[in-house]
Amino acid sequence: MGTVTESPSRLAWRVTEPLHALVYLVPEASEVYARLGLDPMAGYFAARGAAFGEAGPALVAATFYNFNPAMVARALPAAWRVVTPEQMIAARLEIAGEALTRALGAGVVTSREVAEAAELARTAALDAAAMPHGRPLFAAHTELPWPDEPHLRLFHAQTLLREFRGDGHIAALLEAGISGLESIVLHVATGAIDGRFLKITRGWSDAEWAAAAEGLRSRGLMAGDELSEEGRRVRESLEAATDRLAEPAYRALGERGCLRLAELTRPLSRTVVKAGMMNPAALTEAASERQHAG
Repeated sequence: MGTVTESPSRLAWRVTEPLHALVYLVPEASEVYARLGLDPMAGYFAARGAAFGEAGPALVAATFYNFNPAMVARALPAAWRVVTPEQMIAARLEIAGEALTRALGAGVVTSREVAEAAELARTAALDAAAMPHGRPLFAAHTELPWPDEPHLRLFHAQTLLREFRGDGHIAALLEAGISGLESIVLHVATGAIDGRFLKITRGWSDAEWAAAAEGLRSRGLMAGDELSEEGRRVRESLEAATDRLAEPAYRALGERGCLRLAELTRPLSRTVVKAGMMNPAALTEAASERQHAG
């Protein structure tokens, strides 16, 4: 949730993020992946990792950070025997296009407001593209072609900005000595997200999760299943560092541009959320089935 002290750049990212994040959760994703011969989790790894080309599990696990490498290895490189990276890049745009049109309506996705939001987000993303150093997942996405349709340009721009922020977040976690698994255990300890969703979709067993939690308790970051005072301080420090590292992507917009982007995308994102497009149930079920089968 935002606060009165939220910076314009963080506001712009937070308010716009559902327009990107829906691509992982909507039923269109499972349908498109199934048509291509992939289950939902294999489709996710292949679609998001396709910017690297035929990436192997080590690269994807390293840059996605909080997924169990064994889970990634079950999906890649096997997926590349079924599809090409180019197919998966196109598939992700197809999923986003169908879902956004379904949620917002054909008239809205071609509206002047969406076109304006797309141009603002694209301006920020293109400016960020001059700062790829140390941001491998973002850098790979900067080489993808820009879609023509306004709603897909907005989706692609937010994808770039999300990966720019995500790479910075990983840098902050590494600096703090927090592993991928520990990062999501801490996230669940805040009470802000469902632990079952993260545990299952990231491929961690109960034993691995419990061991990570115990390690965090031994470091004084958790008390029971909740954050300790030190844990809250570390979480706040991580968020502040992530915001600081993400802010350069929005400098081209300035405060006014960031606020305008948030103003334009807030009603769009609210519609997406109200339409149930951020419900993780289907992905959780698919990941659970794959975990038990594997």
